[in-house]
Amino acid sequence: MSAVFLPGAEPSSWPEGTNSVLVLHGFTGQPYSVRSLAESFADAGFRVELPLLPGHGTAVSDLEPCRFHDWADYVDEIFRRLDRPGESTIVVGLSMGGTLACWLAEQHRNVAALILINPLINQTTRANMRALRSELRAGRTVFATPGSDVKKPGAKGQGYDATPIRPLLSLLEGAWSVEKNLKKIEAPVLLFSSREDHVVPPKSGDTIVKRVRGSYERVYLENSFHVATLDNDAPELEERAVAFARKVVER
Repeated sequence: MSAVFLPGAEPSSWPEGTNSVLVLHGFTGQPYSVRSLAESFADAGFRVELPLLPGHGTAVSDLEPCRFHDWADYVDEIFRRLDRPGESTIVVGLSMGGTLACWLAEQHRNVAALILINPLINQTTRANMRALRSELRAGRTVFATPGSDVKKPGAKGQGYDATPIRPLLSLLEGAWSVEKNLKKIEAPVLLFSSREDHVVPPKSGDTIVKRVRGSYERVYLENSFHVATLDNDAPELEERAVAFARKVVER
């Protein structure tokens, strides 16, 4: 693994506070994309953990050997460490971070709530997955990634500029598994969905609200693309997310 973090990729912790919030970034992204949101929870008095997921924030070659179980095991370990008797632990996720947040809620009934931002659940079709496998058979293992899907002029996600195919396939397979088990989720959900998202189609959000057993609130973001935490609606998103978290721990 590369020893040098990309700018903004450093993980962060805010250990002071009561009740915990675990904030998870997306695939090929890094903590920078959700750092302001994490800081908002810390400012509101929560204990916050903002990890760097395995294979991210350094070099694309570090992501190549990673698979869904690596990310799932990593966030599971963090959740178990954060969750304390008599307190609540809320999980927040952007894109793949939302996939992992749902996975955690399927594994742990003590997840107090989920805050999901354009979560990846059923992004692709079996045909697309077959096409990716065909690329591998043809000897192509990486494809170029365009800039972050952000509407706000000048805003950048600072993630990788390339995507290795094998980890992507593993993520998509993991998302299929998460989708099948959404009915296990009984925690309340706050779902943010960008009206225009060029990475994850809105049907992922539709699937979540149809299948989870817990209560849900869905907020449509009118002026943001996929990485809404860095986009025009970020201030509203942060305000609503913190207010929701406060209600969860006060109930």
